[in-house]
Order: sequence, then C-alpha cells, then structure tokens
Amino acid sequence: MDFRIFGLENPVLSALNHLVEVPEETEKAFNAPTRTYVRDARAMASTPADVKELPSAYEFVIDMPGVKSGEIKVQLEDDSTIVISGERRRDEEKEKDGKYLRMERRLGKFMRKFSLPENANHEAISAVCRDGVLIVTVQKLPPPEPKKPKTIEVKVL
Repeated sequence: MDFRIFGLENPVLSALNHLVEVPEETEKAFNAPTRTYVRDARAMASTPADVKELPSAYEFVIDMPGVKSGEIKVQLEDDSTIVISGERRRDEEKEKDGKYLRMERRLGKFMRKFSLPENANHEAISAVCRDGVLIVTVQKLPPPEPKKPKTIEVKVL
C-alpha cells in the first residue's frame, strides 16, 4: 500500500511499505499447483471413462488394456467418491529383446474420481476386469416409500 496517497511521505512508512511487499516470484510460488496436483490431473486426464445409469445401478467403464487386476485399486472415499487408480508398466523382460522404434502406448499412473449420487448404495459396489475393460458397478438404493398420511381421529364433544 502506498501511503503517499494519504499525504504521508514519511521515510519510516516508506521503508515499512517496502519490507511488507511480497516479491512477485514469491507470490507466484505460493499460487503454483503442487506436484501431486499436477500428477493427479495428468493421470485423470489420460484415463477416459464411460458412466452409465441403469435402472438398478450405475456403471463406470474404463479401458485397462495390459493392466493386471492386482495393479488396479477401486476405493470409496468419504462415502461419496469412487476412486479408480493404478499403474500401467512396461514388461521389462521383453525390453531386453530389442529396442523400441516407437512408443505410443501410455504408461504410468492412472486415476479417476467419480462423485456418487445420493441414491448410490455404498455397501453394494463390485468391480470386474474382463478383456482389458474394468466395470465398476454401484447398486442404487431402493426408492423411499412414500409417506402415508396420518389420520387423526376427530372427537365430537
């Protein structure tokens, strides 16, 4: 803040103002995303998924070619978020046989997060990986029964 706008040109106030100012590089450093955030954002962006609503469940379908089922984690966070994560690795034994001329298949960590709707049954979640496709199924809760009106007896006096 520049105190000269109030008509104060005291050298002490000017020195204090200079000490309080934060350099622009420092301010940018505090606003920069963390490495974890950048890594998670890349992992999420490179993991496409389909989400289907069925009459009795929600399905999350993700292609996982070449990923072993032991390398895939499906977790429920805060009773409202499904997190699908893992890592796709290259087979090191096959690398020794020759050199790559082109590497186009994505390797590394992957992750997706999905917020579950209110009617999702957190106790009925299943995951199946078949032919390189992961299907996570979350059953829906049964719809609440409509409240029946309460009949109150009218007394005649």
